[in-house]
Amino acid sequence: MGLALAACSNTPQAPQWQMNAKGSAERATEAWLVGDSRIEAAEFARARAEVARTGRPDLVARVELLRCATRVAVLDFDPCAGFETLAGDVAAPEQAYARYLSGAVEPGDAALLPEPHRALAAGAAPDAALTAIQDPVSRLVAAGVLMRSGRATPGVIAQAVETASARGWRRPLLAWLKVQQQRAEAAGDRAAAAGLQRRIDLVLSAGS
Repeated sequence: MGLALAACSNTPQAPQWQMNAKGSAERATEAWLVGDSRIEAAEFARARAEVARTGRPDLVARVELLRCATRVAVLDFDPCAGFETLAGDVAAPEQAYARYLSGAVEPGDAALLPEPHRALAAGAAPDAALTAIQDPVSRLVAAGVLMRSGRATPGVIAQAVETASARGWRRPLLAWLKVQQQRAEAAGDRAAAAGLQRRIDLVLSAGS
């Protein structure tokens, strides 16, 4: 009966490519954050291929931006090469998000960004704005942007560590623990630095 009703429904189902791309993109993100580069590469390729079937470079650019955002979340600030090849075919929101990820927002960009990132782009206090972001991936991306733009406070770094730790995301956890350790060493706090090294060693002992 349920299948029959669905067949008669006037609500169109999401296209198959869209569902496939969403699933692969989510799996790619999770794989990257837990530290499995092989699975991430395979799932990202599937997501990109599904979206490419539409022939729309703007949609492919969004997939590339998602991948770039996951890099920022782990403090990998290499250029977003996959997006840059498509940048001429995207609309203002995608251009604004690319600038945001690079730490170079322009006036008016905040309103064009995904909702979780608007307050930070508009200059809100970093600690409070980061706390208000509920999605853990978005929170880590925002923390990475703050780090890249020189606005990461100790509170921001602590939130990033807590977020990655709670999710068991090895890659960002290691990146942010190392930032904490570097700051402890710079402040001459040997005990804190040693404690952070023990946490780093523990994460590394789990493997990728």
